[in-house]
Formats: sequence, structure tokens, C-alpha cells
Amino acid sequence: MIPASRLLQQRLLSLLVCITVFAPAAARAQDAIASVALPDAPAPQQTAAPTDNSTEGKQTKRILGIIPNFRAVSANTKLPAQSTKEKFIGATEDSFDYSAFIFVGILAGVSQVQDSYPEFHQGAAGYGRYYWHTFADQVDENYWVEAILPSALHQDSRYYTLGHGGLFKRTGYSFSRIFITRTDAGNATVNVSEIVGAGAAAGISDLYYPSQERDWTKTGQRWLTSVSLDGGTFIFKEFWPDINSAIFHQKH
Repeated sequence: MIPASRLLQQRLLSLLVCITVFAPAAARAQDAIASVALPDAPAPQQTAAPTDNSTEGKQTKRILGIIPNFRAVSANTKLPAQSTKEKFIGATEDSFDYSAFIFVGILAGVSQVQDSYPEFHQGAAGYGRYYWHTFADQVDENYWVEAILPSALHQDSRYYTLGHGGLFKRTGYSFSRIFITRTDAGNATVNVSEIVGAGAAAGISDLYYPSQERDWTKTGQRWLTSVSLDGGTFIFKEFWPDINSAIFHQKH
């Protein structure tokens, strides 16, 4: 078994290589992405203010009154740039909100039913192992994707609702936020925070998963799962105002 300290060094080295290789490609891709249509960019000196009184694309602080939705921005809303403090507060809220413990419990249960990690075994003790591993994965990924890299790279970690257009357009837009985000200045850019951040979290998870689960395939699966969950979350956030208005007839 590789010592944890050496394994960490190897993973960090791999992460640095990934960033070194990815950064030039991201810079080249940014020119192409700059032409992608986005909702109004955040204006640093403006406060949040919808441009009209319609309920189209208006986000609520929580989805179904439970799930945190603090980082979702209503359509046609302009916001000041996030501070580093705000980015870390957002990651903390998403990680330790009471609903996060429920969500982790559901994911852990699904993983146990699927016997995703046979080394954890079944029963209450096995569920406990699934739970704390899943919780550590979520917290680690949240801080890398929502706080650490967005602060270092000056990227906006919020989700900006499109709020108009057909089903396919809005679905494509929301899922594409995995790859495209905004800078703090409001310009379109490659979402390095999401792609590299999820990868960094998956690499760090090798420190606490069983040795049989530490190969590149297993690590890649955890990375893909995190990115896919985030993409699904973006889609749900995009259509939540429509669901909220049509089913629950709520405006705020």
C-alpha cells in the first residue's frame, strides 16, 4: 500500500500538471466562448434588481423550502462581483446546511444498495461508512468548485438563470455551465473551477477510500459523478422558477 503522504504528493503533482496543461488550452478556448450568448453579465457597481415585475426566471432562496438555492441568480438580474469571503460562505452553506445531511444520506443509501464499494459491507456499519465518505466527497468538492478555485481564478461561482427560450435551448444552456462560466468581471470563460475542482476533489478522496478504490478508473468515476451531479443541479435550478410558479403558484 502506498503511504498516504506519498499518495498525496502524487495526486497534487498530477493536479499541477493538469492545470499547467489545461490553462493554455483554456485561454485559447476563451476567445471562442466569448461569443456565446449569456444572460446579462453582473455589473460590479449594481445591486440585484430584476428588470421587470414578471415572475419569469425568478429564483427562491430554497427549492421546495428545503434545498439551498442561495447561489442561483434570477433571470435579467445584475449583481456585484462576489468577494472571496462570499464564495467561501456559499460553499459552507451548501456543505453544512441541514438539507445537505439529508442529501448525503440519500446518496449514501443509493450507493449501498448498488454495493458500489463492497469493502464497506452492508448493514448499519456499512451505511455509516458510505455516509461519511459521501459527506467528505461533497464538502471537498464544494470548496474546490465554489470557493478555492473561483477565488484564485477570479471566476463567478453562481448560476445565472436564462429564464427564456425553448426546452432544448434552456437545457443545453444550463448543462453547458459545467464548461462555461463567468469571470468576476462578467465575461464568459472556461469553467476551470468546475472541471479541475471536481478532479482535485476526486484525487484527494483517494486518501480516505480503500486501496482497491484508488486507481485512475475509480478516481475518474468519482470525478465524472461529481460533474454530472452538478450538471443535473444546474438544469433543475434553471427550471425551478417555472415549476414553482406553475405548481406552487409562488412568486418569491
